[in-house]
Parts: sequence; C-alpha cells; structure tokens
Amino acid sequence: MSDPLANGARAPEFSLANQDGQTVTLQSLLGKGPVVVYFYPKDETAGCTAEACAFRDSYDVFQQAGASVVGVSDDSVESHRGFASHHGLPFLLLSDTGGTLRNAFGVPRALFGMVPGRMTFVLDKDGVVRHSFNSSISFKKHVTEAVEVVKKLAQG
Repeated sequence: MSDPLANGARAPEFSLANQDGQTVTLQSLLGKGPVVVYFYPKDETAGCTAEACAFRDSYDVFQQAGASVVGVSDDSVESHRGFASHHGLPFLLLSDTGGTLRNAFGVPRALFGMVPGRMTFVLDKDGVVRHSFNSSISFKKHVTEAVEVVKKLAQG
C-alpha cells in the first residue's frame, strides 16, 4: 500500500461502473469542473450512511461551485443502486470491487487494517489533488472541508 496522494499530485485515471451500470471515467468528470472523490467502507452502514447523506444535503453547494461528487466503495453496482435509491443520493457511486482505485489513491485501511478506509480528495479541473481528508469517524467533516475547497476553486 502506497501513501495517500499528496496535494499537487495528479489523480489516476479510472473507469468504473456507477450505480446505474454506466461506465464513468475521471476524464469525463473533469470536463465539468472540480471533482470530489470520497472513499467509504460499505453501503448502508451507520457511518457511511451519515456521510453520504451529508454529501447529499450539501449537493447544491457543490453544484453551484461547478463540482461533481463521487462516492467510491467496493460494493457492487446493485448494492450502490439500492443505497442511492434508499437515501435519495443525487451523485454518482462507483463500484471499485477489488479496491484498485482505492489502492491507486493510497487510501489506508482502518481498524487494524480490517476495514476499508474513509478518505476524501478534492481534485481541481485538471485532476490535481488540492485537498485530502482522512478520518474514519468525522463523517460530516469530510463534507465541510470539501465544500470549503470547492468554493475556493470556484473563485479561482
């Protein structure tokens, strides 16, 4: 496992299926502006639901700043579809079965290496990491920190 991507590093290109089974690439998202990529352990668990709903509740702020939000876990497309539907999530959830993207971003595991980690990256429109936040328990802080950064990016 490598270290998490540092500020100034270029995010790796990816091609993963979303909750509707459609292929999403980083390049396609960057064409729209900054991208918030948040990695989380598992659909429908208490902390992951709290975090996803916090991103949902701030989604308008991200959109106004021209930013896309993407949640990533190793859950299946079907699991993501149910999770997004159950909680009214308006953003993309990507299925990273096998953890290839998680490893490429260097997201560390939590709880003695037993649980996939929870980490958020804010990428500028060129795919460069401008901010990252790593916390398994401060669910909503992932959102508040990401909001601050995308607002700054929107201002230029």
